[in-house]
Amino acid sequence: MTDTEQVTIEFYGVPRWRAGRAELAVPAGTVTTVLAAIERDCPGLRGLMRNDGRLAPHYLLSINGERFLTDMEQLNAGDRVLLLSADAGG
Repeated sequence: MTDTEQVTIEFYGVPRWRAGRAELAVPAGTVTTVLAAIERDCPGLRGLMRNDGRLAPHYLLSINGERFLTDMEQLNAGDRVLLLSADAGG
């Protein structure tokens, strides 16, 4: 798989701890298929996705560090998706 066919997931905070890694490359696709790939490759993140295929409410996804995900859109090859805990504070 080349960079032109995949998205890179960057894990921050609790998701990084649960994933056991800083990032993961998965095939580009819908958010639902990307979340399923994350759960498959990072068993510590099972429960990331609700039964309807949407992101669980205690997580946030940021696309390319520019905006937060608001619906279950298509992720484009080359996108960098940041996964973080919704309850992260400062």
